Amino acid sequence: MAMFFTIAVIVLVFLIIFQIAKASEYVSVIKGEEKSRKEQNKVNGFFMITFLIAGLIGVYYCNKELYPQTLLSHPAASLQGEKVDSMMWVTIVITGTVFFITQFVLFYFNFKYQESDKRKVYFFTHNNKLELLWTVVPAIAMTVLVVIGLKNWYSFTGPAPTNAMQIEVTGKQFGWIFRYPGADKTFGKKYYKLIDDANSNSLGQDWTDSYNFDDVVVSQTMYCVVNKPVNLRIFSRDVIHDVGLSQFRLKMDAVPGTPTSLWFTPKYTTKEMKEQLGNPDFEYEISCDQMCGNGHYSMKGVIQVVNQEEYDVWLAQQKPNYYAAFPDKDPSTKKPQLTDTTKTTAIVKADTLKTKM
Repeated sequence: MAMFFTIAVIVLVFLIIFQIAKASEYVSVIKGEEKSRKEQNKVNGFFMITFLIAGLIGVYYCNKELYPQTLLSHPAASLQGEKVDSMMWVTIVITGTVFFITQFVLFYFNFKYQESDKRKVYFFTHNNKLELLWTVVPAIAMTVLVVIGLKNWYSFTGPAPTNAMQIEVTGKQFGWIFRYPGADKTFGKKYYKLIDDANSNSLGQDWTDSYNFDDVVVSQTMYCVVNKPVNLRIFSRDVIHDVGLSQFRLKMDAVPGTPTSLWFTPKYTTKEMKEQLGNPDFEYEISCDQMCGNGHYSMKGVIQVVNQEEYDVWLAQQKPNYYAAFPDKDPSTKKPQLTDTTKTTAIVKADTLKTKM
């Protein structure tokens, strides 16, 4: 119903504009083309100032109402995200200043220099200094922004610190799979032709590689430690996805056959962020920021940022995926073997009789 109402309003507005335009044509015929044009020029000049004022009021109102709903209303949840926020504010200040100046000049000049019989038109054809000014200044500004952007980009896509947690992130339609190395701190080999969801091998782990025996595989929820670097090794199992970490201000494509990487350092635990935002239902989100199919909207995961002790407890509760693929080799599922005590009792009795004799 709301959509129908919106479309009806848009159509109505276009009809009104069309009717006003037709009426203006009829008036110009009656009054004369030149006189009508001068009157319309004055009206247009007045509307330009009106639109300028109304537009600035609209920008202020939208910013006041919608800013609290944006990510910039709360701090970035990672150290790398702070740099992205800083770069964002620099960009907003530069482009925002240019926007307001150019829009003010555009609308004001339309009002001030409207057609007048008392003023002669001045044709300004060429000025080397002016062209140099509006070419060099934007070029310098853009170069500065690009350099800042590339510096930040390489800082969190380059080699991660040696003490960083290692987590594999694999996107598939339509969910996320996370893999953690076991006690050997090494990921086992995998091969896409070995992928077998029915037999608990969603990543195609090669079971002939012993490094796979202690790797932990979980779905949809990723655990990481606060104030500790996290290195994400990113893969895709089918189509192009995108690891979107909005609260951390980072993202990276997940491309089939082409591993990518990204690292960051969480600043706040999930619990601390809930308290900071006053939202008990808050969860860090990992989303797919690349259209990947009909179920793209549902491709969301959760990131739990905890302290080291909580992480260690969680990891200790996880079983290696090897035991999910081969339940018979899971030590916790094997029943203790019962020994035959009858023979043992008979032997003990015989030894006792010999001793007495």
